Amino acid sequence: MNVADLKQILSSDISPEPQDDSKNKLAAVMIIIFGKEPMILMTERPATMNHHAGEISFPGGTWEKKDGDLLGTAIRETQEELGLEISETMVIGQLVPVTTLNSGFRIIPFITILDTLPNIVPNSEIASILEIPLFSLLKTIEDDRDPLHKSILEMYTFKFENHLIWGASARMLKQIHDKILS
Repeated sequence: MNVADLKQILSSDISPEPQDDSKNKLAAVMIIIFGKEPMILMTERPATMNHHAGEISFPGGTWEKKDGDLLGTAIRETQEELGLEISETMVIGQLVPVTTLNSGFRIIPFITILDTLPNIVPNSEIASILEIPLFSLLKTIEDDRDPLHKSILEMYTFKFENHLIWGASARMLKQIHDKILS
């Protein structure tokens, strides 16, 4: 599959307006795919973070009114966490919202596909940057067997080197998996 095919498969309408959700806090992430042999960028959060410490995730964070909408949140957080400038015109689509089970966030995942990955300057919210071959990662999907993670039926894991990707990030990857490999 080439990058043009990938763009076509992952392109969708973008609905970034915050929807009132009295049960959950609103958040957004940026799923960054890049390169001719598609890679996906993920981050490892420091063990010292209040939420999702040590987890593998996409750049993003909590919606703030000053962002305007959730796409603004994803763009702001990507710039803050990685020093990476993504404009609205670079975003090709979004996935179905995902809710975290423990921290109470409803996350809107936005997707951008870049020819190359510019220089990244991570801030203190990032312990490490993972550049992962997309198709190889998607093939590692398994049901999440950890009983501590099984508070809903749809729980998955993906593996990259010694990293386990689970929870909301894995449910986002599952959506990409289903779009690409179905």
